[in-house]
Amino acid sequence: MPRSGPLPAALSLLLVTAAILPGPAAAQNEPRINASEDVVIHLYGPAVTLQCNLTTSPSPLSASYWVKNGEEIPGTRKSSNTTEYKILKPRAEESGEYLCVFVFSNSPIANATIEVRATPDITGHKRSENKNEGQEALMYCKSVGFPHPEWVWRKKVNGVFEDINNSSGRFFISNKDNYTELSITNLQINEDPGEYQCNATNQVGSVSVTTILRVRSHLAPLWPFLGILAEIVILVVIIVVYEKRKQPDEVPDDDEPAGPMKTNSTNNHKDKNLRQRNTN
Repeated sequence: MPRSGPLPAALSLLLVTAAILPGPAAAQNEPRINASEDVVIHLYGPAVTLQCNLTTSPSPLSASYWVKNGEEIPGTRKSSNTTEYKILKPRAEESGEYLCVFVFSNSPIANATIEVRATPDITGHKRSENKNEGQEALMYCKSVGFPHPEWVWRKKVNGVFEDINNSSGRFFISNKDNYTELSITNLQINEDPGEYQCNATNQVGSVSVTTILRVRSHLAPLWPFLGILAEIVILVVIIVVYEKRKQPDEVPDDDEPAGPMKTNSTNNHKDKNLRQRNTN
């Protein structure tokens, strides 16, 4: 009777492994792509050319095209084993993850990835924020550039920017890829005004911008009304003073004589003198 042992089991494992492994013909039919190395671009730097060359095709090629950050780049589709894409004006917004894609008639799609990296460029932020005491302030920054940056918020204290101290629990920071927000609740007029800085840093470089926060008193909404009221009071005082200075001096009563009265004796003397002249 034949003896059973580990040898038949080993043979079985060998047969299964041989069935799973592809043969030389299958390996030769896998697509092979020679692609450019990852590149770092700089503002005002020279133009950059990305290249891909399909050296092995499993079946006839139907088309090739380029993709940036998951979206096909218009105007790049053609039928060629060699394809290239030129970045004529290197800027942070041109950075990202590029793919050269090859489509075959009877085989799955093949692609190769080229990373184009750049220092972040902050393209939007608030230069200033004006709020009243007790309200909520919202500051934000958004950027372009790949890879996505790490965001940090700081506040200027004694001339030096320091990381936000959230001991009061009123500061809330929200980061997502190329966007960040800083919100401050229940603003305090003695603590919160000042310069705030958002900083974006990735593997290539770092950049920062500043926002000025101004906090006004509770009475700030009343200032326009108080100003108008003060103008009205001043105008009334001017009118009263003007009218008082315009009034004439006191007019004497009609009962009092306006001047010395002529007596009858004076009139008699005049009559007497007149008669004497006539007789002469």
